[in-house]
Amino acid sequence: MTEWHKSDWRKKPRIQMPDYIDQAALEAVEAQLSKYPPLVFAGEARKLKAALGAASRGEAFLLQGGDCAESFDQFSANAIRDTFKVMLQMAMVLTYGAKVPVVKVGRMAGQFAKPRSAPTEVKDGFELPSYRGDIINELDFTPEARIPDPRKMLQAYTQAAATLNLLRAFSTGGYADVHQVHSWTLGFTEGDNAARYRDMASRIQDTLDFMKAAGIDSDREPNLQTVDFYTSHESLLLEYEEALCRQDSTSGKWLAGSGHMIWIGDRTRQPDGAHVEFARGVLNPVGLKCGPTTTAEDLKVLMNKLNPENEAGKLTLIARFGAGKVAEHLPRLIRAVQEEGANVLWVCDAMHGNTIKSSTGYKTRPFESVLREVRDFFGVHKAEGTIPGGVHFEMTGQDVTECTGGVYAVSEESLSDRYHTACDPRLNASQSLELAFLVAEELTALRHADKAAASS
Repeated sequence: MTEWHKSDWRKKPRIQMPDYIDQAALEAVEAQLSKYPPLVFAGEARKLKAALGAASRGEAFLLQGGDCAESFDQFSANAIRDTFKVMLQMAMVLTYGAKVPVVKVGRMAGQFAKPRSAPTEVKDGFELPSYRGDIINELDFTPEARIPDPRKMLQAYTQAAATLNLLRAFSTGGYADVHQVHSWTLGFTEGDNAARYRDMASRIQDTLDFMKAAGIDSDREPNLQTVDFYTSHESLLLEYEEALCRQDSTSGKWLAGSGHMIWIGDRTRQPDGAHVEFARGVLNPVGLKCGPTTTAEDLKVLMNKLNPENEAGKLTLIARFGAGKVAEHLPRLIRAVQEEGANVLWVCDAMHGNTIKSSTGYKTRPFESVLREVRDFFGVHKAEGTIPGGVHFEMTGQDVTECTGGVYAVSEESLSDRYHTACDPRLNASQSLELAFLVAEELTALRHADKAAASS
């Protein structure tokens, strides 16, 4: 890689970022943040990279999930716990289906900024700058609330640090005990609506019972009580990212200290843009969103920029096309990767291409469309002989009504009951767990097909 410095992005074209009015205030915040400890450490990022490398070879599977946009107002220990809890449940079900370790990465402790489709929005004939996430401005539709405030970066850092502190405690303090996690899942399958998932849950219970009878239980095996849990976010606000960037003392490489994994969105993946310039220089695993407008030529350039040493686990390609469009777009990108001989991990983001406006005026995502995109993703990889290495969902552990469908059948009419998102609609706890069961079925079928092909 050519010589890189963490501020080089400032020389590149920047989009989807605020123009701060008070430059002195911005510089003061950046100076203050640059003195704070990093939120994550280089050893953690390297460990995640190795796990993602395993997923790219089919030796693990990535589950990435969490909030669309973290909120200052809705921040609470209970909300963090509930999302963590559902992700553990999903991971257990996916582990059973895939028969490989599940790498758990939360969209947490940093997912505060959001790209927008337009720089302004209009309500009742009045136009204001768009809301860009709590780290930048406020959701209230007033001129004062929509002014970018650099001090919000300090609040974001504080909330991210508190979130990580709690996640680390949950991960190692016994809350993640495998038997407890499965007991929560059994509660989901007790209802009549979830009866189709009861058989898989019972088989998981049989496995745990056998392990206990063989002397493998939580008291004797500490690994059954703890998990590795990582954080990720879109590295959109580069002033914040640069301020938390640190040089690793052991390797001399630069670490994005804001989270274990960062990703570049579909709107900010310009090969010569500021976001690619920043991400290309850090040692962290990097995600790249690939949408319908991603060309094979651009993807080849981006892969070479973001992973010049072609490291396994360094680059994750997050496909987001929309239900019914995967077969049209994914094969040409898979072939571009193969032509380059690139090491990548393929992941399905089945949320962002499936957003619609309901008849009641709410932005929503139909559960059936999300599931269809996941199934299409698996189908294309099977046809191409490549590895579907993970899934990426916007979800919450709370009982919200933002996406329609699922076993408890959220309808368009009921969206208003508990529609709490600050930005895009999220799967609720039961929809997330149901989706994990359905993805596990896909993984089981894929595993059986691979075995049959190997023996023929």
